[in-house]
Amino acid sequence: MGATLSDSFFDGLSTSSVALEQAETLPPACYTDAAFYDFEKTALFDREWLCVGRADWVKAPGDYFTTQIVGEPIVVTHTREGEIKALSSVCQHRAMIVAEGKGNARGFVCPYHHWVYGLDGQLINAPAMEKTCNFDRKAVRLPAFKVEIWLGFIFINFHADAAPLAPRLAKVEAAIANYDLASAEGLPPITGAFAWNWKVMFENNNDGYHASRLHAGPLHDFVPSELASFPEAEAADAGFLRYNGTLHPDASFNPTQKAVLPVFPGLTEVDRHRMTFANVPPTLSLVLSSDVVIFLILRATGPETMEQDTGVLVSPGAMQDPAFEHRLEMIMTSAMKIIAQDMHVDEMVQRGLRSRFAVRGRYSWQEGAQGQFNSWLVTRYQAAWAALKPQTVAVLQETGG
Repeated sequence: MGATLSDSFFDGLSTSSVALEQAETLPPACYTDAAFYDFEKTALFDREWLCVGRADWVKAPGDYFTTQIVGEPIVVTHTREGEIKALSSVCQHRAMIVAEGKGNARGFVCPYHHWVYGLDGQLINAPAMEKTCNFDRKAVRLPAFKVEIWLGFIFINFHADAAPLAPRLAKVEAAIANYDLASAEGLPPITGAFAWNWKVMFENNNDGYHASRLHAGPLHDFVPSELASFPEAEAADAGFLRYNGTLHPDASFNPTQKAVLPVFPGLTEVDRHRMTFANVPPTLSLVLSSDVVIFLILRATGPETMEQDTGVLVSPGAMQDPAFEHRLEMIMTSAMKIIAQDMHVDEMVQRGLRSRFAVRGRYSWQEGAQGQFNSWLVTRYQAAWAALKPQTVAVLQETGG
């Protein structure tokens, strides 16, 4: 614990956020160490905006869905007043989870003792509490989190005074504005659990260097690594981008290599001659092609585990085509073969990071997004350590760490 939570460790992270040609990767402990993960929850997940889903998952009043991130159970609701709310789903009586799965409800009844909460989290009824001294039902509610909708994605923040998200995503939003993602249509996501650190997955999503190597073949060769470029981003920005030129317009991950679904109508010729990768750490990655957008919502669950919601967005009206399912299947069958290669790598990278022989490596120019990600991380890690250090040192002294 003392080795990772120390001045020397955090000072040493600076070599990961310098110019890419001079930078080295983060220390392996950042991906494996339990004490570092606990620190990271405070440094990142308690302070940053976290994507939890799409607004169209709760279209109608009463709709809700549940999720979790860094151990916190969350329920997202569409209230009768038309607001989208994000609440802790932990009953304020005995900590029972009050909502599971998804559906439509008038409110939430705790299965344990039947305390009833409204869609806004307010306690409505608590049976047999009339003899309890100083119990004020009106003062009890499920804790609520800040909510912001960005391009149809629902973000929450555990920090009550968090600054708005959208202004810090202005560059990313401008780059992908022509997709009009707020109006895009999608299918229910696929959720999976994985045995690797969330940053391993996020870095793979960002990485243009491996594309022409790991994915060599007709399902990916039309997006060559040498056509990658990385728009400038500041550490204060909430997201960053990777463009990857394609060998022909409207390239798509399917055996034809061309769009098989309707192209997003607002795209320019420039948009249609490249794929765009937009990243909003620590939870959202977007892969944007002319006819389909794949989104990945990453949810850390431990130092070496995570969950992910994988979904697709298509142009409005695309799903009305009687052949839509077959056309989408063409894309997803190819995409899943590529994703399977990525996931095998993620698993093997996590295994390698545990090794005594894992080192801080160097970067290729084709890994520009990794440098931007590191700058985003290191800025926040070092600021959080400076703020937390006095109490952390005291704990280490008390425990002998």
